[in-house]
Amino acid sequence: MYQITLATSNKHKVDEINLIAKDFDIEFVLPDGDFNPVEDSDNFIGNAYCKAKSAALNAKTKLTLADDSGLCVEALDNAPGIYSARYAPTPKERIEKLLFNMKGKENRKAKFVCAMVVVNNKGEILYKIEQTCDGSIMYEPKGEGGFGYDPIFYVQSENKGMAELTSLEKSKVSHRAKALNCVLNWLKDNK
Repeated sequence: MYQITLATSNKHKVDEINLIAKDFDIEFVLPDGDFNPVEDSDNFIGNAYCKAKSAALNAKTKLTLADDSGLCVEALDNAPGIYSARYAPTPKERIEKLLFNMKGKENRKAKFVCAMVVVNNKGEILYKIEQTCDGSIMYEPKGEGGFGYDPIFYVQSENKGMAELTSLEKSKVSHRAKALNCVLNWLKDNK
């Protein structure tokens, strides 16, 4: 099985990505040691590149994949956006803050955005992609699955909240799944 470093410290993300990649004979692995790169770009692709480059320098694999994703809420001028993971200290507090900021807002449109960047061991970009999952913000959390903002994100096409989807359902509609499928198809021809 071909291994690629996934530039994250989030075990949930590795599991989710490996579930999607299982038919491609590719396994994504966590970077060695502490992984806490500086994300100083003002966009998702730039932050994904910061992570990929940082992880690639010590990677035991030939390629490194990084993603940067977040929730963009139309009524909040696309906040929290690139600051989604830093919007509040904990996942529960992030959801509470977002729901508080949405009080009285009629426009509930939102989208999850995922940017992915593949680099070699020199940190050179070999491939990049950005994909979205459109939906809306629910009035209260629902569902037991997923992570992050999933409990308050309604997926119109599935008529369910993201956290109410099974792993298999989520792997077909999520922003991360869409971006990863583009990456996997590219890797199939380029690894």
